[in-house]
Amino acid sequence: MKKTKAMLSLMLAAVITAGGTMMPASDVCGARTLKAAAADDTNDDWLHCEGSRIFDMNGNEVWLTGANWFGMNCTENAPHGLYAVDLDYMLDNVSSHGINIIRFPISTELLLSWMDGNPLPVSSVTASYNPPQDVIGEDGTVTKAGTYGDTNRDLVESDGKTLKNSMDIFDVIMKKCKQYGIKALIDVHSPASHNSGHNYTLWYYQEGAEDAGNMAVGHFSKKQITWDDWKDSITWLAKKYANDDTIVAYDLKNEPHGKRGYSGNECPNTIAKWDDSTDKNNWKYSAEECAKSILKVNPHALILIEGIEQSPMFDMGYDWDTPDQWISQPTDKPKWYGAWWGGNLRGVKNLPVLPNSTQIVYSPHDYGPSVYAQTWFDKNFTTDTLLDDYWRDTWAYINEDDIAPLLIGEWGGKMETQNKKWMELLRDYMINNHINHTFWCLNPNSGDTEGLLDTQFKNWDEAKYALFEKSLWQTQQSGKYIGLDHQTPLGKNGLSLNEFYASYANTEGSNLDGGTIGSHHGSHVDYTTAPDDTTTTTTTTTSTTPKTDNTFWGDADCNKQVDVLDAVLLARVAAEDTKCGITEQGKINADVTHDGTVKTDDLTKLLKFLAGLITKNDLASK
Repeated sequence: MKKTKAMLSLMLAAVITAGGTMMPASDVCGARTLKAAAADDTNDDWLHCEGSRIFDMNGNEVWLTGANWFGMNCTENAPHGLYAVDLDYMLDNVSSHGINIIRFPISTELLLSWMDGNPLPVSSVTASYNPPQDVIGEDGTVTKAGTYGDTNRDLVESDGKTLKNSMDIFDVIMKKCKQYGIKALIDVHSPASHNSGHNYTLWYYQEGAEDAGNMAVGHFSKKQITWDDWKDSITWLAKKYANDDTIVAYDLKNEPHGKRGYSGNECPNTIAKWDDSTDKNNWKYSAEECAKSILKVNPHALILIEGIEQSPMFDMGYDWDTPDQWISQPTDKPKWYGAWWGGNLRGVKNLPVLPNSTQIVYSPHDYGPSVYAQTWFDKNFTTDTLLDDYWRDTWAYINEDDIAPLLIGEWGGKMETQNKKWMELLRDYMINNHINHTFWCLNPNSGDTEGLLDTQFKNWDEAKYALFEKSLWQTQQSGKYIGLDHQTPLGKNGLSLNEFYASYANTEGSNLDGGTIGSHHGSHVDYTTAPDDTTTTTTTTTSTTPKTDNTFWGDADCNKQVDVLDAVLLARVAAEDTKCGITEQGKINADVTHDGTVKTDDLTKLLKFLAGLITKNDLASK
């Protein structure tokens, strides 16, 4: 009996101070620290869409705010910078700077090599662990493992010096992202492994294609990447990671583009178009087929659909077979609407991709005048002029009309006066209108934009980061960065999703929607049941109608596991803390004494379970 009381007292101390005042979840000791050190393997961080917003399984809105880290799309076949920094240092640095998702560009060629069991080698990665194990000398002196070399030790084989292959390195990166509370977005950046592979107009190329001839160099490049290669390889990766919620989203192809007359091109089947045909270069059709393929193996993944470059002015009588002014007369009136590569989503209005799915996110790219002097920059541009001249009809209407969420997959650039002005305008528009985004980029070696980090991938460009940092999801007063993992906090100054909604959402709130206290609630999603129809990928019940037939007893924060954070939340409810943020389903789960109310008796019973004094069946029984 004394042992029982001692154990309960010890656990109570983790949730209540001596005077009875509730501690915030972020201050819970012991179990909280252990949780931060271990990866969250509960596979409960999948997301879904309702209207223009993205929600977690509990119906709480999330905001994806991140950055790009390229390299796996290039000949090196690994993220750039690992020649200079340790992977742990990099991810710790990135997560502690508030980036909750990284967009990783990758090539179809690299994915095919993994799928075929012959992973491409990597280069420009420094890794060693020497000696690989303790060595005892003749005089008994012990040389500890790693004494002479300890950089990226997880990227070498057991001999401490042989670099792992590209697929194994990717798997290590994903595991470490999970440890630091970072989610991943995989972007099929180009068909071939090539440092300028983004110049391919389409998501495939046939042998002899004009862009294939221009781009295929070196021993990595294949003579052709077929349409099926593209679809099958990204589906393979989605299946491989179907039970690992580190990768929460797939961007099907970076910047589909091409326009009639560009580089003398008069052939309509070599440009990305958006219509109702089943032509392979029809991006709407191709994206839909690829999305269905991925959702069949992982119905919970978000599918990102970028735009194209050019679309005809149908209202003026033009169509996809109309030559534009590039190959007729330069002085002719425009026949086509132009855009950034990947930026034109006008086709969504009449021809959306999988309109009944809850997993589709549209992802335009947008840049400023330092990348190219577009016509909408020819004036003293403002948010209103950018909306009127370009943003609204090209992509912003999707958010304004509540059609689907937006994620600006690439934005950023140099800190030149006019480009800085444009970045600030887009940043503020995204903040005020709950638009998700990934900044281009972390890498300093992007020629037309530069990056957030210096050439050694260690120090941050303070001015650029200060501009960007305002658009990261964070609490309004304490400035804590908010992650997308329910259990693992984001970096050193970050919160897990459960911590934010339990202790911050209804007090100081976050900067989402320009500053909000409370949250936007969507539907609760049961991720344990995979639907048969891939066009409707989640089973939902409204958050105001809790499920009583499948109660997860003790799970007050509805994260599908019972731990000390549930005790924290339950104690706040028992103390009549009206700002604790518990949901109606959470109250049902917390009522472990089964008397219709949540009170101190429920907390005591839950603590007994956490102390190992009663079983799971005891917790669920009356």
